[in-house]
Amino acid sequence: MSEETQLEARLAEQDTFEPPESFVEQANVSDPDIHEDFDENWPECWEQAAALLDWNVEYDTVLDDSNPPFYEWFTGGELNASVNCLDRHLDERGDEAAIEWVGEPTDEDNRTYTYEELHREVNEFAAALRELGVEEDDVVTMYMPMIPELPVAMLACARIGAPHSVV
Repeated sequence: MSEETQLEARLAEQDTFEPPESFVEQANVSDPDIHEDFDENWPECWEQAAALLDWNVEYDTVLDDSNPPFYEWFTGGELNASVNCLDRHLDERGDEAAIEWVGEPTDEDNRTYTYEELHREVNEFAAALRELGVEEDDVVTMYMPMIPELPVAMLACARIGAPHSVV
């Protein structure tokens, strides 16, 4: 292959499928123009979205496209997904549902975790991982069914900076 190999789209799908109005009415993002805005104004729209997150270290550049196809997003920035999912919501939503789990078949018990409960479970799991010797940048692979403990384990890995894979 030559160094100047070009990528070519063989199939360009242009159809869009609008969600039902009943879904749109209860959606967190209800602006119908948001997709078009992101198409026309990226990466600026991503900068607006990034402003909604808590950053440990602010990023320098939204998109570094100087070495295609190896694009880098939010270069220089650092954040913690677990902190953004949990900690930032504790003061205002601590006693509200963070996860509502409905088991299958339907006769299994349903479980609800508040932000405070989930935060506690995640921190306990993160402490257990640390006791097992898991440190930042260690890769953790989980073989777990779709149970409430799965997001607990995922958020615990994120909290300590351990990349994880779910199988």
